Amino acid sequence: MSIVKKSFGRLPDGREADLYILTNAGGASVEITNYGGIVRAINVPDKGGKIDNIVLGYNDAAGYCPTCGYLGALIGRVGNRIAKGECELNGQKLTLAKNERGVTHLHGGNVGFNEKLWDVTPVEGICEDMLILKYVSPDGEEGYPGTLKVLVTYTWTDENELLIRYEAVSDKDTLCNLTNHTYFNLSGEASGRNIEDHVFEMNCDTFTVVDADCIPTGEQRDVTGTPFDLRKPVRVGDSLALTDSDEQLGYGGGIDHNFNINDFEAGLRFAAEVSDPATGRVMDVFTDMPAIQLYCGNALEGINPGTSGRVYGKREGFCLETQFAPDSINHPEFIDSVLRAGEKYDFTTIFAFDVEG
Repeated sequence: MSIVKKSFGRLPDGREADLYILTNAGGASVEITNYGGIVRAINVPDKGGKIDNIVLGYNDAAGYCPTCGYLGALIGRVGNRIAKGECELNGQKLTLAKNERGVTHLHGGNVGFNEKLWDVTPVEGICEDMLILKYVSPDGEEGYPGTLKVLVTYTWTDENELLIRYEAVSDKDTLCNLTNHTYFNLSGEASGRNIEDHVFEMNCDTFTVVDADCIPTGEQRDVTGTPFDLRKPVRVGDSLALTDSDEQLGYGGGIDHNFNINDFEAGLRFAAEVSDPATGRVMDVFTDMPAIQLYCGNALEGINPGTSGRVYGKREGFCLETQFAPDSINHPEFIDSVLRAGEKYDFTTIFAFDVEG
């Protein structure tokens, strides 16, 4: 195992960013920058042993500005949406930025954790390497109460597993729903293929119904008989083909929905598997969080050329964001996402990569 640090260029405001490359014994690697805790690349083999990057990203820090699709980013304080940028906490109204079409609060607000320069401590190991990222979000930042101290540890193993552990503590009751917004394409970032031939399987019996603004209505609907029934392997393009005829798919232009992972009380458990028949690559997701957002890149439109020199298009990547359900602060029937003062937020997600065929 080894960690190499290199310059990742300057941001438009003059700040300098760094890139850390974690390489395991098999030559597979992960590239992470201190700017936004962004996963810039994951380089893993296909069934023929050829190593390719399987996530969307840019060649330097400036490529991520302005924010477009949150590629690879560490998201906070609150991932996903809050309706109308409004909620109540302990009887006090919080007014947050409506940074999505002037309608909803999305991914932490105007300047979320994806735009922060994180303090990084690299730790080299024998069978795994770690990057420990630290950030202190001051009381009132983006309208959230409490000083929130955040620690996110990325671990890359010889087994081609990327572990992300999210830890946080606040001195006041606050909202906290940290996640990662990496866009995966198991065919390879440079392949030019979309993800419609990818096969998805999810350990989820229900999904969260949304309105036209992709805000939860409060209903958690059984997936049976819907395009969201991914409990057995499904070519995702077959579900997406129903976008024009299914109301829920129509709202987001495809799948952009929260799925409730079965057996929340069981802790760390299987959440999803995605495979690409063309390359044989397989990705399994495990987490102890209650839910996971599947986004199929329905509105993905790149501004800057990606790492292979192409501007990304619709459905060239998918996200699997482990989380509390969107807008959970406004839905007492959902699992509570409030972080109480002095309590510890502590969740882990694992992305495990393999090949078949």
